[in-house]
Amino acid sequence: MMAESYPLSAWNTPDKKVPLEELLETSEECSSSLDVASVQLPQDIVANPDMINYALEEPFLLKTEVEKCEKFPHLKDAADQQHRDAFFSLQAKIEERSLEESRRESFRRYVGVSTWRGHCSCKVCMVYLMACFMLLLMGVCAVGMVFNIVMGNNLFIPVMPTIVKRPSQPKVVPNTLVQGPTARAPQCPDEDNAHRFDCYPEDLATQEKCEARGCCWRKPNGVPFCYFPPDYPSYSLGEVKSTPLGATAVLTRTNASSPYPKAVNQLTMYLRFETDTRLHLVLNDTASKRFEVPIATPTATGKAASPLYEVEYSHDPFGIVVKRRSNGRVLLNTTVAPLLYADQFLETSTSLPSRNIYGLGEHRGPFRHSTDWVRIPFWARDKPTAEAEEDVTNLYGSHPFYLCVEEDGQAHGVFLLNSNAMEVILQPAPALTWRTIGGILDFHILLGPDPNSVIQQYWDVIGYPMMPPYWALGFHLCRWGYNSANRTMDIVHKMRDAGIPQDTQWNDIDYMTSHLDWTYDGDKFAELPAVVKDLHDHGQHYIMIVDPGISNTQKAGTYPPYDVGLKRGVFINDTDGNPIVGSVWPGDTTFPDFTNPITQQWWLEMAADFHKKVPFDGMWIDMNEPSNFVDGSTHGCPDNELEKPPYTPAVVGGTLAAKTLCASSQQHLSSHYNLHNLYGHFEIIASHNALVSIRGTRPVVISRSTFPSSGRHGGHWLGDNKSSWKDMYYSIPGILNMNMFGIPLVGPDICGFGGETNEELCLRWQQLGAFYPFSRNHNTLGAKAQEPTVWSAATQESIRSALLTRYSLLPHLYFLFHRANKMGEAVARPLFFEYPTDNNTWGVDTQFLWGDSLMVTPVLEQGVTKVTAYFPNDTWYDFYSGRPVVPVGQNVTLDAPQDTINLHLRGGAILVTQQPSTTTTASRKNQFGLVVALNRTLEARGGLFWDDGDSLDTEGKKEFTMIKFFSSRNTISSQVMMSGYPGTKGMSLGSIRVYGVAQKPHTVMANKEAVNYSYVQDSQMLSLNNLTLPLSQPVQAMWA
Repeated sequence: MMAESYPLSAWNTPDKKVPLEELLETSEECSSSLDVASVQLPQDIVANPDMINYALEEPFLLKTEVEKCEKFPHLKDAADQQHRDAFFSLQAKIEERSLEESRRESFRRYVGVSTWRGHCSCKVCMVYLMACFMLLLMGVCAVGMVFNIVMGNNLFIPVMPTIVKRPSQPKVVPNTLVQGPTARAPQCPDEDNAHRFDCYPEDLATQEKCEARGCCWRKPNGVPFCYFPPDYPSYSLGEVKSTPLGATAVLTRTNASSPYPKAVNQLTMYLRFETDTRLHLVLNDTASKRFEVPIATPTATGKAASPLYEVEYSHDPFGIVVKRRSNGRVLLNTTVAPLLYADQFLETSTSLPSRNIYGLGEHRGPFRHSTDWVRIPFWARDKPTAEAEEDVTNLYGSHPFYLCVEEDGQAHGVFLLNSNAMEVILQPAPALTWRTIGGILDFHILLGPDPNSVIQQYWDVIGYPMMPPYWALGFHLCRWGYNSANRTMDIVHKMRDAGIPQDTQWNDIDYMTSHLDWTYDGDKFAELPAVVKDLHDHGQHYIMIVDPGISNTQKAGTYPPYDVGLKRGVFINDTDGNPIVGSVWPGDTTFPDFTNPITQQWWLEMAADFHKKVPFDGMWIDMNEPSNFVDGSTHGCPDNELEKPPYTPAVVGGTLAAKTLCASSQQHLSSHYNLHNLYGHFEIIASHNALVSIRGTRPVVISRSTFPSSGRHGGHWLGDNKSSWKDMYYSIPGILNMNMFGIPLVGPDICGFGGETNEELCLRWQQLGAFYPFSRNHNTLGAKAQEPTVWSAATQESIRSALLTRYSLLPHLYFLFHRANKMGEAVARPLFFEYPTDNNTWGVDTQFLWGDSLMVTPVLEQGVTKVTAYFPNDTWYDFYSGRPVVPVGQNVTLDAPQDTINLHLRGGAILVTQQPSTTTTASRKNQFGLVVALNRTLEARGGLFWDDGDSLDTEGKKEFTMIKFFSSRNTISSQVMMSGYPGTKGMSLGSIRVYGVAQKPHTVMANKEAVNYSYVQDSQMLSLNNLTLPLSQPVQAMWA
């Protein structure tokens, strides 16, 4: 039996292809485990060995063989048996063809907006010149006639202020499923590979299938073999009409047939100039209502007055071009390939102004994407870490947003608001293709012009992140497998005895009775309420896991979450109207529909009842992609167009139902086909609201699955990683991506979740983890313990030191979260956010910044005591000693002994610190300090936002204190902007450290009184200690 299709990218990303010779090598492991005769290849491949090379290029494998051997045994062994000679012969032809192609000039070039336009020649130009001369002689009538002719040609027309006259409507045949416009012969230039746009993304294209779609077939010179010709028909642009917000027009389909069923004949384009830096482009079905993502986005009230962008479009075929007004650079150019718009297949492509592409999550890999034919699917999926070096398959969340850094350091972003299954193709041109199977095309184009501005503009659309409670920024500890309340409490006691900071203790699913939500094991965890009381008595907090799956197999009347939920109709239904049943940890389960307001009320009541027994402080919501141990349901899925769409993106498992629910399941707002990627998002909202109602304070919700705007309601951990150095490295791109996506409260499982860690790895990871925005150590059932107290005394001291450094910096981290919440600034940032014109920063993802000034450079390799860090051309100081970094503007090798993580402070920053204790409750009672890093002009600035750290809307109630700090030459001063926090009068400044003081001062004054100080000449650091300066009043410190 033919095995099911499986996406190649799970095992071998397109930008890192396995060499042909390696594919043909037979390993003993594969040979012993496979019956070569059982490997079934399609007959068209057997008949045409040349197609095997195409099979290697296309992103599909045979699943059963992949699971047996990662090195493509179904191709390798079959090739050894049947096609080895053909493979090598074909490889020689490929090399010969590549050499020939390299000598040819590309038919089309990515210059301006001319990539996919009609052909032109000298003869045509002469005709136009002669026509123009005759126009001068013929008068007004002839001018009008020629104007109509010109408007029918493929010319680019600016959107503002020209109004485009609508041409006569072409005939459009009724929708039928056919292969393509076969009545015309496509014009197929000998195009270079990088500029080909895939016309046949399905598995195993053939020349016959390709040409039946009216597309070009060229093989075996790279991918794609089947690509769109320049004259491929799609849509024509009708009359463009001005609106109060921009423009609108009707697009009419011009191709006589479509590769996909139910092609949309007419589209309405809405172009809204919402702000000077944000352009909103929507393409929607004119005649029929389509699903739109139910997330609030800003509504503009007027057209932008001075936009940073210019918009042009092509008439026929339709395309839109967005340029940066300041330099004419093309940021978006959809003329490079045709627009396809069918009921279950929507595709548009664009050129890119550079290869510096970031975002497009959630995935596991380097921060900057490769553009070497990478396919990135979006379909929320519970999937463990792959063994591959890089994994761009679909993971827990869906975030269809990218940031592009242009060659001069300016930046822009593009967000597609669409929740259906989709994929993005990055290719070397460089270019990008969006391909989704539902909803509408709803683009927000963000002009920046710098990376920080792009992120702020993106958050303007999706919403600014929530303000977490102060305690959420402390250190968290968890594992799956404590197995009892007593063991949980023992861990907490050991942490206290060791003096290692800890704010929150967590429990995984082993606290439950038979893995049932809203229960706890009355035997092993009978003392759980006492554990939570002890934590609260010591100023600590408690969070437990809650999964969405609700068991439906308990005796009627014994399990309220199911009994009440069934009565109220809160569960997702199958196509027959009954709750769909899957299988998760408790066995057979039903799944709450969090898009239903009734479900959200039910969720609140279940949480409130449990809170009366175990007064938890936050919620950890897992398995909410939603995850399912069977495909679809325990009874399978129906055979319909939602389960088997005309095209399925390259998702893990090959089908939409793989390890989740049937796509045709019905929810309150729509089908699961449309809402799958939003499942976790709506559970975050329900959990957030439940905590607010129950506790009346700022909630902490940490979710595995997320979607744009999830950061308004909760945080995220990066899922089931492994205890490996590679996974520790990938955590940095992970937190940087999530910060871009508006979820700054993020971090991975420190020391790794799966596998076995070791002391060196865990030490280095704990040091790095002390600077994740969300810091939690967590590991799996059966793995050896990895909490800080299990290691040697020296390692415990190093971990303690790193965490105490974090706790001393929590006032600054809290200030950064406040700026994220109010100003739209990322908490954790890549270096290029602050130095976008320095191209050396564009690929740095082994370092990161807190805010704009504190640089973290961890050790990410085994057995090393030195680390290489890149320092942009600026003033930098060692955070601990204040010693200036010399040289800058280059890589610098730093000592990295096992007791140290390198931190450096940028000149111009003032950080507010606090004497640390082992909990945030205790730390908040201590004195504050300042670390002042002077820049080249001897200036610095900083700030403090302070409230009770837990109450809701302290700003609205004016129950907060805001203080600004300034330093200029030899004077530091403060300005109290607001002093509404009731405890402001008890806040005092106890120390000041100043970096970059060139000479030892003779006199140091604080609030006009002489104070004791110390000065270190080697590091040029001035320290003022033993101060008691009230922060409720302006502070002034001077030296001379």
